[in-house]
Order: sequence, then structure tokens, then C-alpha cells
Amino acid sequence: MSPGLVLGAIGVVYGDLGTSVLYSVKEVFRHDWVTFSVPNVYGILSVFFWTLTIIVSIKYITLVMRADNKGEGGLIAMLTLASRAVARRRKLRAPLLLVGIFGTALFYGDGVITPAISVLSAVEGLEIVSPGLAHYVIPVTLLVLFALFAMQKRGTAGIGRYFGPIMFLWFVAIAVLGAAQIVQHPGILKALLPWYALHFIVQNPGAAFMVLGAVVLCVTGVEALYADMGHFGKSPIRLAWFSIVMPALTLNYFGQGALLLTNPAARANPFYLLAPQWAMAPMVVLATLATVIASQALITGAYSVTRQIIQLGYLPRLRINYTNVRTAGQIYIPLINWGLFVAIVLAVMMFKTSDNLAAAYGVAVTSDMVITTLLTFFVIRFAWKLPLALCLAATAFFFVVDATFFAANLLKLPEGGWFPLLIAACVFLLMVTWKKGRALMAQSQRADAIDLRSFLDSVFTNPPARVDGTAVFLTAQPDIVPSALLHNLKHNKVLHAQNIFVTVRNHEVPWIPMDKRIHVEPRGRSCWNVIVHYGFKNDVDLPRALMLAQPQMRECQLDPMTTSYFISRDLVTPMPGGGMALWREKLFAKMHHEASGVADFLNLPNNAVVELGSKVEI
Repeated sequence: MSPGLVLGAIGVVYGDLGTSVLYSVKEVFRHDWVTFSVPNVYGILSVFFWTLTIIVSIKYITLVMRADNKGEGGLIAMLTLASRAVARRRKLRAPLLLVGIFGTALFYGDGVITPAISVLSAVEGLEIVSPGLAHYVIPVTLLVLFALFAMQKRGTAGIGRYFGPIMFLWFVAIAVLGAAQIVQHPGILKALLPWYALHFIVQNPGAAFMVLGAVVLCVTGVEALYADMGHFGKSPIRLAWFSIVMPALTLNYFGQGALLLTNPAARANPFYLLAPQWAMAPMVVLATLATVIASQALITGAYSVTRQIIQLGYLPRLRINYTNVRTAGQIYIPLINWGLFVAIVLAVMMFKTSDNLAAAYGVAVTSDMVITTLLTFFVIRFAWKLPLALCLAATAFFFVVDATFFAANLLKLPEGGWFPLLIAACVFLLMVTWKKGRALMAQSQRADAIDLRSFLDSVFTNPPARVDGTAVFLTAQPDIVPSALLHNLKHNKVLHAQNIFVTVRNHEVPWIPMDKRIHVEPRGRSCWNVIVHYGFKNDVDLPRALMLAQPQMRECQLDPMTTSYFISRDLVTPMPGGGMALWREKLFAKMHHEASGVADFLNLPNNAVVELGSKVEI
């Protein structure tokens, strides 16, 4: 195993988990949920430790990461595994897909709160350095966030190499700060025993339930473990967790607890008050860098997830820029970038402090945790064929844990928990509207479709003039006539010497290998049907794919200089009484109009594309 992969996992995977020490303990003790006492401090620290152990170490590291989709992880990968496992149970598969897609939409809600609370909590250290700097907190936070989002278009190849070392330094620093306090109160380590957590919960059931809404902040970002599995592999992520990240987090949390026993007034900001006066300013700088890295990981994750959702057919095509010619995974999506930035600025301006943002944080995270647990059941039962009793027992245990945290976070809804849910609901509405609208378009086009084989037979009975070169026609179904071909014959009254009818199909798997990418069916008279297959993580490049098909079309000479790509530009017309409410049809029509051109999505050469319009009623 490469040490570089372990260091990379520390820099990318654990940014959010690693910076939660900034606000988790503070959020627990800033409320009057529980009486401040030595037994309660021990109990709460024990709850922190066993939350990390059960949710991160056991659930995600041990169980969930085993459910990889050809090496890839994340909620989309889990969704495709679960949906394939119940493919023959159609009544079950449809609601399962909706649940999984809603979980993906929640990612965007979480993606707004995470950078806002992380950067804001780091910059709030200025108040500890000097109370007079308090009025600079929000302006500095917004400036840091703007710089972060503005640099996205340049890619992260240049600065990415520093992520691992900076985060490693961060974990060393927080471990040292925590250990320095533990040395003065070594008895605090007794809270590692689960007895203290259980005793606290039994003695204070109502308060413990309220506390869970804040304790869950220590596991925000846990989905990144699973989502980034394909980048680093299981072993580096696991080794980084058990050898560096979890020990550092445990030392810091317990160090904050030891500090509170000595100085209860440190509840105002126990993390920064761990540091001696001379180290506070450097810690503010290091914390800001760490939170920027944590935010960077989430932003790039948003790009990747968006591209996967587009290729699964739940969002319209968006302009995607590749920021590194050597690494296809490094992409930049302008609309997502600045959309996130606007929402994050809105969150900072609305909530103003990390304490207020913490009230909005957790609902989306715990919802995704519950959804992951449910999807895992269908994978281990129907795909892995494990015994039903074992599947039910494991799922019930984690479901009770996740559902308890989720229920505790529902209490945050009036205080701001509605904010990430509102974002997720809007994204979910867009996703299901786009999926349904595309299905209605396909249904409308099939109703007026002409069979390709019989059409070609009739055309070649009295063939039009044929011109040199190759025409590539995009078609949603390989057996119907593309509308672009009909328009070309109607207006230009010519047929190219070589004609290729291409259908692009996206599949619920991350990768389609090159040897399975192309399927060619000859139609005679220098015509071919070509089906191109892509996984949701493959990079779409139609000209390159057609070059792969060249050996199967021996008579066809694919010369880029004489090849034209004919695309139908559909104009969607909403009709009352259609398959969706009229307002949703209008929304779909607007999304379809604003979608990035198919030429850009398929990476077609701009000087070889011919667009022909057509009208589709839904």
C-alpha cells in the first residue's frame, strides 16, 4: 500500500470529519440541555467516542465499504447496487430509486451547510485572539469562501498535493492540544468505557436525546468515506482512520472535556481555548486552511455527483470543463460552483454564527445515514444472499442508531434544519421532473416514430442523390428514424455516402470497459446502427467511441474532415392534461431549453455539427 494514498485519503476524505472538533463539543455545552457536572462530562465524552466507533468504525469502515460497485462507492453506487439487486421486483425497485435519489439530493443540502459552518467556525477564532476582531468574522469568512470558489475553474492539481500534508499537520496539532490537557487529567480516559455513555443516557434520557442532535456533528462527512473509496481504495482509507484520524479526534475531544473540568467557562469555545495564547493565531490560520480543504473536498464531490446524476438521466446536460488534461476526474461545472456559492453566502448571512448554523446542520446528514442503512439491507440480502435473520439484525441495529440521531435532529427544524431540507427538496423536484419529462418526450417521439429498417428499404427503392462523406445521426432508439434524418432529406434532398445511426446508453454501473463500449449492427447500403455504452463515471466522448467501432465497420472510412454530426434540437411544448402537472411540464420545458447542447456533452467537434429543430408535445 502506497503511503501517498494514505496521505491523500487524510487530505481529501477526512477533512469534514477532522474539522468537526471545531464546533461539536461547543454545540453540546452551549445549551442548558444538561446540568454541567463531572459525571455528565464523562458521559457526553463517552457518547462522542462510541458514536465515532459505531457509525464510522463499524458501520461505514467495516460494513458499508464492502458494498462497492466495481470499486466505486457513494450513495449513487449503493443505489445502483440495490436497484439491480431488486431488478425483478418492479414494485419495490421504483420506490427504492426514489429514496436513493432523494438521498442524493440531500447531498446538496449538506453541501451548502458544510463549507459555511466549517469556515465560519474556523474564522471565529479571531474573537478568541482578540474580541475587537469579532466584526471581521463574517467579512473574512465570505472573502475566504469567494476565493475558494473563484479558484475552482483553475482546477486543484496545483494545490491538491498540499492537502494531505496540511491535514496531517492538522491532525497532529489537534492530537497534541488534546493530549496536553489529558496529561493533566488522565482520569478522563475512563470515559472510553461504554458504561459512562449508557449511564448518562439512562440517568438523563430527555437531555441525552437533545444532546444527540449536537453529538451527530462529530460524524458529519462520514459519507465521504464511502464516496471517495474509488479514488483511494478501501485499505488506505481504513488505515488512515484507525492509525491517525480516529486517535487524533479522540485525543482532542477528550482534551476538550478535560479542559472543561478545569475551566467550565471554556464552554464558550473549548477547541481554541485548548491552545496556549501564543498558539491561538497560528491555530486560526491552520484551522482555516483545514476547513478550506474540507470544503474543497465537498465541492469537487458535488461536481462528480452531478456528472454521475446527469449520466443516469436525472439532471439535464450541464457544461463541464476538464481542469487537468491528465486526470479526467478533475472537472469544473460553473453552474454548480456558483450555485453552491450563492446558497452558502445566503446561509452565512442568514445564520451569522457557527452556533446558529449548527442548528441547521445534521438533518440532511442523518437522513442520508438512514437511507444508506436501508439500501445496504437490499444489497446484503438480495445481492449477497446473506441469511435473512442476519440481515434483519444488522439493519435493525444500525437503523435504530441512525433513526435516533435523525429524530433528535428533527427538533432542529424550526431553528434552521428546514434550510438544507428545502434545498434538497428543490433539487429532488428538479431531478424527478427531468426524469419524468424525458420519459414523456420518448413516449411522444415513439408515438410518431417510423421504423428505421422499413424506412431505409423505401428510401433506397428510389434513392436521393448521395454526397461524399459520413453522416452521424443521434437517435434515442436504434430502431426508429431520427428526426434529423427526416429533416435533412426534406430540406437538403441528399443522403450521405455513409450513414451511422448512434444511440448513447447510460448504465447504472460506474464503468463500462472499452471492449464492451460499442455494439455495431450493419443495416446495408453503407448504413450502420451503433450503440455506445457508458457507465455513470465514464467520460463521454462520441468521436473517440466511433473510432473504436471502426474495425467493425470495415467499409466505413471515418475521416474527421468529412464527418458531420446531425442533431435534433427538440422544442418542448407543454400541453394541458399531459403526463405531469402543467407547471411541472413548463419547468421541464425550461430545463430542456437551458440544458447544455448535446454536442458539448458528447464532445463533438463544433465545426462538424448540424442542428435541425423539431417540436415535441408532452
